[in-house]
Amino acid sequence: MCTIIHPLILCSLLFLYLQTSFSTDTLKPHQSFVDGFTLISSNQRFEFGFFSLGNGSSGDLYLGIWYHDLPLTVVWVANRNNPIRDSFGEVSLKENGVLILYARSSDAVWTTDNTTFTSGSSPVLQLLDSGNLVIRDDGRNKTVFWESFDFLTDTLLPNMKLGWKLDVGSHSHRYIRSWKSSEDPSEGDYSFSLDPPEAPQLVVRSGSRKLFRWGPYDGTSFSGGTTLTSSPLFQTLFVSSSIELYFKYELLDESILSRFVISPTGLLQYFTWKVNSSKEWNLLVTFNSDPCDIYAKCGPYGSCYSLSSCRCLSGFTPDSPRDWGLFSYSGGCKRKHEVNCGHGDGFVKYNALKFPDNPVVWENYTNHDCEAKCLKNCSCMAYANADVYGNGSRCVAWIGDLLDLKNFPNGGEQIYIRMAHAELKSIADDKRKHSTVKIVSVVTAIGVLLLSAGAIWYISWIIRNRRKDQIGRSSNAAQQSGSFQYVEDNQDSGFQLPLYDLETILLACNSFSDRNKIGQGGFGSVYKGELSNGQEIAVKRLVEKSMQGVEELKNEIILIAKLQHRNLVKLLGCCIEGEETMLVYEYLPNKSLNNFIYDKPTRKQLTWRKRYHIIKGIARGLLYLHQDSRLRIIHRDLKTSNILLDSEWNPKISDFGIARIFGTDQIQEMTKRIIGTYGYMSPEYAMNGHYSVKSDVYSFGVIVLEIISGQKNWAFHHSDHDLNLLGHAWMLWNRRQPLEILDPTVVEPSYGNQVIRCIHVALLCVQQYPEDRPKMSTVYAMLSYENMELPEPKEPGFCRESYPKKLDTSASDSSTINEVTMTTMAGR
Repeated sequence: MCTIIHPLILCSLLFLYLQTSFSTDTLKPHQSFVDGFTLISSNQRFEFGFFSLGNGSSGDLYLGIWYHDLPLTVVWVANRNNPIRDSFGEVSLKENGVLILYARSSDAVWTTDNTTFTSGSSPVLQLLDSGNLVIRDDGRNKTVFWESFDFLTDTLLPNMKLGWKLDVGSHSHRYIRSWKSSEDPSEGDYSFSLDPPEAPQLVVRSGSRKLFRWGPYDGTSFSGGTTLTSSPLFQTLFVSSSIELYFKYELLDESILSRFVISPTGLLQYFTWKVNSSKEWNLLVTFNSDPCDIYAKCGPYGSCYSLSSCRCLSGFTPDSPRDWGLFSYSGGCKRKHEVNCGHGDGFVKYNALKFPDNPVVWENYTNHDCEAKCLKNCSCMAYANADVYGNGSRCVAWIGDLLDLKNFPNGGEQIYIRMAHAELKSIADDKRKHSTVKIVSVVTAIGVLLLSAGAIWYISWIIRNRRKDQIGRSSNAAQQSGSFQYVEDNQDSGFQLPLYDLETILLACNSFSDRNKIGQGGFGSVYKGELSNGQEIAVKRLVEKSMQGVEELKNEIILIAKLQHRNLVKLLGCCIEGEETMLVYEYLPNKSLNNFIYDKPTRKQLTWRKRYHIIKGIARGLLYLHQDSRLRIIHRDLKTSNILLDSEWNPKISDFGIARIFGTDQIQEMTKRIIGTYGYMSPEYAMNGHYSVKSDVYSFGVIVLEIISGQKNWAFHHSDHDLNLLGHAWMLWNRRQPLEILDPTVVEPSYGNQVIRCIHVALLCVQQYPEDRPKMSTVYAMLSYENMELPEPKEPGFCRESYPKKLDTSASDSSTINEVTMTTMAGR
């Protein structure tokens, strides 16, 4: 008896059979599959088939490879530039080893080009455990005719080769190119490649323009890119032969999935996924997030030393000092003495650098031969020793100007740069002078030791007699004498500061009339004046028994006079005559920041663009104090009243009375005399007297939040809670409502992302513990580069304090901010 099977049941059984058939990792000739069927690698890690993006709303269908059993993470796309528009596709493997993708119209949308296929072979398509899709011979030799690893898209997987096949003409260059967007896998603007093969280096490009560069290879790593060649999760391999030249990486832990991706915005990122424990991909590092890696940031012969500064190499000077003063470094540097080929040129060794771009490799040259060949070539500006191919080649030379340099204090490369005879002579003279100074120092030290016994007795006698004399002197006379002697001593030692006579200051300030008075503080009063040449000045007049004593005055004179920066107030001179002690500054017409930020009518003038400009200017000034100046300065009393504004709204940090100088290796200092202002002092300083650069970072974070909100931290009040401004900002951040803190007078919603970023940076600055706070170099970079990833902030320090709404400020004039300055002695 025959049983008739219903057609619907027959179709279901056929569908189930096909699905079961293709739940393997192989496809044989005359087999094909459509959307809904996939190949899965034997280790269940990768899957090959059809997919759509954007929840399938676009209707475009792509053929590709993704991670199996994870949220859709595509690692390779066959038809990235030619999607199937009608949502139907079919893949078929032919007997000649060609894989063809068809659309509904039976047109071939995409196909492999198997020029290496040999007749008589039995082709089979297989998805390997590595994620590589191959067409190979199913016979004993397993010869591979085609592989997806030769045609990369935007992802670099373990064991993928980034580089060159040197024995073939077409498709010889393997590199990854970004998607156009997160929902469009077609070729975008950015690429990551290893090129050129003559001097291989890793490069991120936008079109043909270089954006970032790491290299060339120096035998162990790519110059300037240690993170690309060393990691606890993977090891890298660079191979150079007559057939291939490539870079790849291998995983050290098989329980971790990883991938390099060039994003649609040009970021080179490394992601990981812990098998059986991760719930999402972890972005471990963005390799081109350091602004110092921006291609040619500092121009020819300029080297990037930090996240925000460039310096000329020794023997070079800025080509345009004006541009460098405006932080525009692209013009680079020029030689102090021009080279003159054949007339005494030589080479000077420079250490701790990233190799410049556009190197030329001269194989099989010794160090001496390399120097001689470069010296004979008048266009050769530098040479170095590097094993760029891994086969013993040592000589690398640079023809023309040196571009894209970066400093590495704890590593980097050695490079020999061509210098003129005059520069070599200058260096030799400096060495001789240095040797002479050392000899004189030794002789002087011996002399001092021989005379020390008598000197100690004599000094003791002097001190005893001076103490007797000082008992009969008035405190004010002692102060004035000390101040005058301080300035005179420093004038003699080469410290030049103009001294104004009292008559000049009285004429300029209209005899200190009330109409000229523009400020008041614990130190005394500030007056506006005008010199006979028309220059406007601000005069800080120290009064007897002022809160700012002689030591603070001395400190401010020496610090401000030695610091020159567009975001620091400029000290013009001083006047010390009779009972008068005064400092003369440049006059800034917009006075201090606190005159605008807390008053609703006046702060309407502060648009968001002006506020952002002020925030970045303060950050630049602090970065200069902490890192780029000759002296490393901790301000210790940074607040809005100490931020002055010029006519262009450029901020200038002022009042260095309690600032301190740190040594280059000094991290932290402690004091029992805690001086500062409530609401701006960091927890470790206010509670324990510990201060460092991170104390200023905390104060900066408070100021940023006050600029954004128009509110004072210590006087902030909210009807729903007793938190201060820091606590309120932290609460809104955790509620994902950070923009609620924005001053309502700001009416520029298009800057919302920039405002949120500034709030984010400010919260990072005011974190409880100093080790969690970023350095000012990082702060400035985070404010300047929107693509730079920011860590999540932790709870701020002092965020739960509430301050009284009203404080006794009778000692201060209404023209100054009503702040409380604290001076205390720790009970220890």
